Formats: sequence, structure tokens, C-alpha cells
Amino acid sequence: QVQLVESGGGLVQAGGSLRLSCAASARTFTNAVMGWFRQAPGKEREFVAAIRGSGGTTYYANSVKGRFTISRDNAKITVNLQMNRLKPEDTAVYYCAADSSGIYASESYHQRRGAYNYWGQGTQVTVSS
Repeated sequence: QVQLVESGGGLVQAGGSLRLSCAASARTFTNAVMGWFRQAPGKEREFVAAIRGSGGTTYYANSVKGRFTISRDNAKITVNLQMNRLKPEDTAVYYCAADSSGIYASESYHQRRGAYNYWGQGTQVTVSS
């Protein structure tokens, strides 16, 4: 069974950093577009960042651009999200997602939840003020 498992969440003060990791259980993810989404209490799940299979193309939500960096290690089948200069409004459950379809699509397509066919269980990130 294919799985995505997130780790690295926790409690941090505003201005601090956290690094999230997502480990995939199958080599089929090597070429998948991988994304991170987040969901705060009472809000819709929103796009944070995505990275293509080659690792050469990345996309970010405007709210995290310049503070967050997505990367991948295809040898280890992991995707990481380095989060710097965290703000209280970054508090949310963060989810890893994968689009294993192999379809080449636009940046806007991979900002949508419906583009992804696998999801992790999520990891809590709490930023205190």
C-alpha cells in the first residue's frame, strides 16, 4: 500500500524555523509532483508549495514565498519543506501530497487539491507569538 508519512511538526516561536519531511513508500513517487498543503482550524486546506519530479521546478503560495523552501531527495523518496521566519498565521496541520499521474500540467493546476491522488495524515505546526 502506498503511503506518505509526514514528520517534523511541532511548536516554535514566531521568527523561528521548522523542517518538515515527507517519506514516500514507493518508487513510483520518484517522478511524481509532490506538494505541501496546510489547513488551519475553520479554514479550507490551502496550497503551500510544490515541486516537480526532476526537482528543478518549484511553486509557492504568495504567503510563504521567500520564507519556505521545498526540496526533494529522489534517492530517499523524501520531500522536505524548510520553513523559516515563521509567523503565527502559519499555524496549521501540514499535509504532504503526491500527483503520480505523470501528466504534465501547469503551475495553477498543481495548486489545486484535486490534482493530487495521494495524501499523508498531516503534521501539526504551531507558531506562538
